[in-house]
Amino acid sequence: MSHREEVELIKRRSLKMLDYAKKCLSSGDYDLASFLAEQAAQLYLKSILLEITGEMPRTHVIRQLLHVLRELAKNKEQVDEFTRKNRRLLVGLEEAYLAARYFHRIYEREEAEELVKFAEEVIEFAENIEVEA
Repeated sequence: MSHREEVELIKRRSLKMLDYAKKCLSSGDYDLASFLAEQAAQLYLKSILLEITGEMPRTHVIRQLLHVLRELAKNKEQVDEFTRKNRRLLVGLEEAYLAARYFHRIYEREEAEELVKFAEEVIEFAENIEVEA
């Protein structure tokens, strides 16, 4: 598989997870919707970083992935501002990853909807960030 094909595969998986998260919202499975939102955002960030650097980051922590993206960005302040402005939601996505695996946490509809919507924002942000040549 070529580098480009690998990047596109990961992006497609990310977007499928986002689509499934929305379906989970519709069916009332808010815990899974929240987890899939985190997975979608995480994978999309990883696909962007793989595309730029040729390497897949090993971390699953979204704020760490954004930090790596920041180091490659032309406008570092843009990434800083996005991270600062959305800290609560970034932590929320990260908690959804952990809660699905390790904790007895139940998500309400409003929380899950907010996380799925924010995952879309993370994906759009990552797609539109300009990186150093």
